[in-house]
Amino acid sequence: MESLSSLNVFVHVAETRSFVAAGRILGVSASAVGKSIARMETKLKVRLFHRSTRSVTLTAEGALFLERSRRIVAELEAAESELSQLSESPRGRLRLSLPLVSTLLLPVLGEFMRRYPDIELDLDFTDRVVDVVEEGFDAVVRTGQMVDSRLSMRKLGKFRHLLVGSPAYFAEYGWPREPQDLLTHRCLHFRYPNSGKLEPWPVPAHVDVALPVSMVCNNIETRLCFSVQGLGITCLPDFSVRKELARGQLVTVLDEHVERSADFFILWPSGGYMTPKLRVFIDFISERLFPENKALALVCPN
Repeated sequence: MESLSSLNVFVHVAETRSFVAAGRILGVSASAVGKSIARMETKLKVRLFHRSTRSVTLTAEGALFLERSRRIVAELEAAESELSQLSESPRGRLRLSLPLVSTLLLPVLGEFMRRYPDIELDLDFTDRVVDVVEEGFDAVVRTGQMVDSRLSMRKLGKFRHLLVGSPAYFAEYGWPREPQDLLTHRCLHFRYPNSGKLEPWPVPAHVDVALPVSMVCNNIETRLCFSVQGLGITCLPDFSVRKELARGQLVTVLDEHVERSADFFILWPSGGYMTPKLRVFIDFISERLFPENKALALVCPN
């Protein structure tokens, strides 16, 4: 930065042909300008100006150096202008890691793209635990809290787990009245990609351990599709089955026994300057992702 400052001083002296005039433009004394030029000449081992009591003129070497110096100063000014515009208008690439819950996120992301067309979304859908800092993500959305002192975090909302199946399935296999009744049903399970373990259901532990396994997969869509087709009971987040419940394609069971809920968080590298593109994304998704939670908070602030 000191070299760039010296270049700027040199260009102003060359253009004004005066240490005094250059100092006036830069807001420093003529003496400071002269010392800066002297240090530059010492470093470059060449004389840049002919000095007299009446004038300052470029040497042949100085004239050659001025051509390149002007380009460097112009590039610096252009870069500063570009950064200034970025600070005022959200734009650029935004790299996000998101969980495999497309039914929840895609409508919000689409709305965000329409609102901010100058922001390029780079989306990585995965349920694995990512290293936000090391892998270069601007932000991640996850269920549950990630303990990492390098990250800042904001809660986005809460959801519940539901046990669901189709009316046709229950007509054939019967309705479970107690959690232990699940032991005689076809159960569609989710497997965690990191550990390979099955996701526990929100039922007593001794029942969960013994639950039958009719199908295992690693996404929501498959379990939702198969349960609508009457192939079994599954455990799904409430946001993923709203339409199917409203249409009567699915119904919930054992509601009085299912109490597990979870939170969604957005996390991003803490410290330093938050770019406009990240700031508007955090605000946007916080407002849009769980609007029913926000409405409830307004009605019941306590």
